[in-house]
Amino acid sequence: MGRSSVAGKVVAVTGAGSGIGRELAVELARRGARVSGCDVDETGLKETAGRVAGEMHTAVVDMGDRPAVEAYAGEVLGHHGSVHQVYNNAGIAFTGSVLESEWSDYERVLRVNLHGVIHGTQAFLPHLVASGDGHVVNVSSLNGYLAQPGLSHYCAAKFAVRGFTETLRAEMLLAGHPVQVSVVHPGGVATAISSNALEWARSSGREVTPAHEARQRTYTEKLLKLPADKAARTIVHGVERGRPRIRVGNDAIAVDRLVRLAPATATKVAVALERRLLKSEQQA
Repeated sequence: MGRSSVAGKVVAVTGAGSGIGRELAVELARRGARVSGCDVDETGLKETAGRVAGEMHTAVVDMGDRPAVEAYAGEVLGHHGSVHQVYNNAGIAFTGSVLESEWSDYERVLRVNLHGVIHGTQAFLPHLVASGDGHVVNVSSLNGYLAQPGLSHYCAAKFAVRGFTETLRAEMLLAGHPVQVSVVHPGGVATAISSNALEWARSSGREVTPAHEARQRTYTEKLLKLPADKAARTIVHGVERGRPRIRVGNDAIAVDRLVRLAPATATKVAVALERRLLKSEQQA
């Protein structure tokens, strides 16, 4: 397990327009990296660039669009002359049971949360190998090892990101390529991912009841507590130490241990949590 500084490295961060992605861009620049960031939100990207120390190369990119991601990787290479690290962070959320969900719900979440990670990895990997000191950092979730009711779309993607990334790491080791690989498992981080999911449902014509809004508030206020800047520092700290698995937050660490030691109990805990959220809906 190698150690290296991010100082002087060219790094690309997806989903850099808000949340963890924004704070990763800020933290990496603070540590001396040359940062490029992409997002579908041009306004958010501009706000991030305004907070980054020094120049930040930006591009509006839909991570579910493979040709666009490939073009972005080429643009970063052309702008900086090399690429050392990619942080595949972009992600969205959706809540709904398997029985109630439409196929389009799965397609939408998997397109960004899984396909986007694969697109970003494949587009940047040749450049990382060529750099002689590469690192792929793929963001999974606490829900990459714990399944929760109502999150089958998100869990399916995040479990898959974990498997994809761990396979990639094995392949890099087998081939002897100079590329380290890390999978990141954040717990409850204070970002807008939950509220954004609700706003998407509203804008797409789905029924959003006061109960749904109460559930989202409970989730945000009770579970999404870790500041995003602290999450970013934990991630970069793990990258600099060459950690293949980076757990972010005490909840991610505790749940990981529970799943390993008592998987059946972990499922019961997830169900109990869902009942609490449902109770908040009923009281709305």
